[in-house]
Amino acid sequence: MTAFSPLYITFAVYIVVMIGIGFVAYRFTRSFDDYILGGRRLGSFVTALAAGASDMSGWLLLGLPGALFASGLAESWIAIGLTLGAWLNWTLVAGRLRVYTERTHNSLTLPDYFTYRFEDDSRVLRVLSAVVILVFFAVYASSGIVAGARLFESVFGVPYATALWVGAAATVTYTFVGGFLAVSWTDTVQASLMFLALIVTPIAVIHAGGGLTTSLAAIEAADPAYLDFFRGTSLVGIVSLMAWGLGYFGQPHILARFMAAESVRAIPAARRIAMTWMILCLLGAMGVGLFGIAWFLGHPAQADAVLANPERVFIALVGVLFNPWLAGILLSAILAAIMSTLSAQLLVCSSALTEDFYKPFIRPRASQRELVWVGRLTVLGVALLAIGLAADPDSRVLGLVSYAWAGFGAAFGPVVVISLMWKRMTRNGALAGMLVGAATVIVWKQFGWFGLYEMVPGVLLASLAIWLVSRADRAPSATIQATFDQVQAELQAARG
Repeated sequence: MTAFSPLYITFAVYIVVMIGIGFVAYRFTRSFDDYILGGRRLGSFVTALAAGASDMSGWLLLGLPGALFASGLAESWIAIGLTLGAWLNWTLVAGRLRVYTERTHNSLTLPDYFTYRFEDDSRVLRVLSAVVILVFFAVYASSGIVAGARLFESVFGVPYATALWVGAAATVTYTFVGGFLAVSWTDTVQASLMFLALIVTPIAVIHAGGGLTTSLAAIEAADPAYLDFFRGTSLVGIVSLMAWGLGYFGQPHILARFMAAESVRAIPAARRIAMTWMILCLLGAMGVGLFGIAWFLGHPAQADAVLANPERVFIALVGVLFNPWLAGILLSAILAAIMSTLSAQLLVCSSALTEDFYKPFIRPRASQRELVWVGRLTVLGVALLAIGLAADPDSRVLGLVSYAWAGFGAAFGPVVVISLMWKRMTRNGALAGMLVGAATVIVWKQFGWFGLYEMVPGVLLASLAIWLVSRADRAPSATIQATFDQVQAELQAARG
């Protein structure tokens, strides 16, 4: 493949456009508030697609189609769980968090919100939540690096060790330069490209396979179990897959999009846009994996790479079904998915290090310009750490994502939801929930008890810890309770 091939050109154009958006965003980034939250001025459309794109990482085009290709419809429970979880997150959390973070000293990060929501003068909550963000996002961000390396390795034949750096360079550049606005604006473009790829590709596979009926018949003839939602599953297995939806309540990179919306009144429209986009993308990804089975059954000579690693099924199908120019555009969707999530993760880590460590403990009087540059430097530092963690060429995208997703879901999810909905929750209850949730995920992951996804016990035990400790603790101050009541009143006014 020459440097002037369609794939090289389309990828190069896409990367240049993304970096260009970063430099445009640079002109609008005047303060640290702008750099990490965009000045809270995102409209419904950008909020929706930014939340979707930052959520659906490379696993949407690599991990999920690969799981369906390997096991059939039994893997679709994860998509069902995610859809329910995302809808509940938009419905229960988005509006409340948008209002509450503005009421609590214009909180810019989750650690900020926890600190002011519970009047934590000791700053223990700030430090603990920032540490959780850094630990689990280091793992999560490495999944994006792995996915990017897989793409460049598969498409261009670049050695994995080199592909790690190539895949991360563009994302780090526009995040470094333009901050939150760059990430959100590029997310909108990237979400649109992902949507296009996941609508066009399954339709093309079905058409090339002779139509829907013929493709389904070929899959059933090979193994009827591919079309069985309960193939090889158990109640524990289904619960584990559905439990992925619980993770939404604790994902800092998604919650940041809610916090950045221009107002609480923008949330309902954003929810409708985001859920439509998400459902169609998930159906498309499932279609790629499922109907890829039929295609490669009929074309076994093309199946070697996919059988060796099912996560390459989307890449392989695009390569054989489309002309090189269109294939380049569609394969750019993988890069879009990877870049959108990775950039959001890098920015949240930068926010935690700068707003929650550097500013309160090292330079309380730092200027806005200084904070912006510290934020940029920490983007580089976290990126280097993620590349180091991704150095193992045998890493699997879905496995890395599942661990980090559970960590955030259990450590932050119950704390976020209960703090927004229960006035009686206390600082010590939040601390207990965070510690129990994170520790449960780490321990359960090591032992794998009952084959149950660590998210489930993590969320349950964290919620129980919050309730027990808060009930045993003295009631929150009158100021905390008054703020809670003000938030509820503002939400009611917005709905009315």
